[in-house]
Amino acid sequence: MKRQHNYSAIIKWTGNKGKGTLNYKEFERSHMISINNKPDILCSSDPVFLGDKTKYNPEELLLASLSSCHMLWYLHLCSESNVIVTEYIDEPTGIMIEKQNGSGCFSEVSLNPIIKVAEQSMIEKAIELHKKANELCFIANSVNFKVLHNPCCSTQEN
Repeated sequence: MKRQHNYSAIIKWTGNKGKGTLNYKEFERSHMISINNKPDILCSSDPVFLGDKTKYNPEELLLASLSSCHMLWYLHLCSESNVIVTEYIDEPTGIMIEKQNGSGCFSEVSLNPIIKVAEQSMIEKAIELHKKANELCFIANSVNFKVLHNPCCSTQEN
């Protein structure tokens, strides 16, 4: 049986400096993501596209969503497989190709998780579970580009 999950958010442009979009270079790309009962997220476009470098941009949020979803599935699978993860950190990277008409798309994202597990005997299984996590990840299943994995795993002592 398929279960449906519904999500909603409010995205509000906050970059009107008084003249709206009268001139391409005169309005801010600032906007706010609001979700009920959660802190607002202040966003902009990438500075390359005249955005505010102090705010999150959609491309960064896409990387974060992929990484976060993968991590949550991975931790779930580890707990079911008796792999005790004691630390997990990821530094995802992505490649976006801009086209001549100004559009663009991601060609790939690489997840680079560094994991610590409780025992040496868990390392092989810990690395193996990334494949299954990728297969189950809701966000990875929703994108049309490669999501690569470069896990590094060690024990707490290493």
